[in-house]
Formats: sequence, structure tokens, C-alpha cells
Amino acid sequence: MARRTKEEAEQTRKDIALAALEVFCEKGYSKTTFDEIAKRINLTKGAVYWHFRNKADILTAIIRKAFEITRKEIEQRIPNKVDSLRVIQQYLKEEIALIKKSKIFHQFLFFVIYQMEWSEAILNKVSSEIKDIENFNGDFIKQALINAKESGEISADIDIEETRIMITCLWQGIIKQAVDPKADSSQIEKLIDTSFDILIKGMQEGR
Repeated sequence: MARRTKEEAEQTRKDIALAALEVFCEKGYSKTTFDEIAKRINLTKGAVYWHFRNKADILTAIIRKAFEITRKEIEQRIPNKVDSLRVIQQYLKEEIALIKKSKIFHQFLFFVIYQMEWSEAILNKVSSEIKDIENFNGDFIKQALINAKESGEISADIDIEETRIMITCLWQGIIKQAVDPKADSSQIEKLIDTSFDILIKGMQEGR
């Protein structure tokens, strides 16, 4: 019985987070109330407060879950060994595929990029989750660059940190393009391939 209760509580937390994301997208983070979140899934406001102290806690749970799902989904499809810059390219293409496949993931990214009313106070509350995402992506790209340099795939004089930042900016820009409803996302995969072809060619010059 205890195990079932724990599972039910976890499902309720998930339901609350998904309902909150829907309302956040419709009304905005600041204007959303616990009453509205509760009504969306036929709970009382007290039941929502039982699982989350405030909206920032809900937002934290949403970000954490989205990152967890993304990593799990994508890492099943790419090599465990980050031994080439093409692995970064593949990872990014898998993330784009997930955006197209998952309505909830697309909704989440659109919300945090274009709709969320970020403030210093809110950023401070979710800083740990954001830092985890930044560290994972940064470490992933950095390791690919180190391995590519050691294997001779790219020039030995490439600055790893500068290049990591450049690829990160490219990555973020493509993700924004993919979730922007006003942008033409039909050529995203071609854009990724062209960008990495140019990038890798530039880093191979002078080897």
C-alpha cells in the first residue's frame, strides 16, 4: 500500500507540473494562480500546496523533468563515446527530432525561451537546475572538442574554451529557431548539417 501511495503522489506531482505548464503558457507565469492550476486537474488549492510550496517550486520541477527526459531520450540514440564533433551534430539533430515529436517538450521550450517573465529572483530559485543543463551541454561539447583535437580531427591550435562557447551559441540559436512559431523550421536539419560542415572545415584548416 505504501508503495502505491508513493507512486500516486509522484503521479499527482507530474499532473500538477503539466497542468501548471499549460496555464503558464496561456496566462503567463506571474498571472497564474494555484487555484487555476488546481482547477485544471480537479484538485483543491490545498492539494497543490501539499506537493509544491510555490510556483517557483513547480517551475523547478518542470525544468528538472524536461532535462531528465531529454537526456534519456537522446542518449539512447547516440554513441556513448564522444569521440567526434559529429556526435555533437547528431545530438543536436536528435534534440530537434524530440521537439517535433513531443508536444509537451516543444511547449516547455517555447515557454522558457519566449514566454517566461524571467527575473533575478526567479533565476536564483532555479539556478541549480539551469546550471545542471549548462554544465551537461558544456561538458559534452568540451569533451568532444578535446577528443577531436587528440585524434587529429581538428587543428591542434584550436582554443577549446572559445570553440565550446561558439558551438553552444550555435546550439542555442538553432533551438530557438526550432520552437519559434514565426520561423521556418522546415530546413532546420539542413541548417545543422551546413553549420557543422563549415565549422569543422574551419577547424581542420592548418592541421
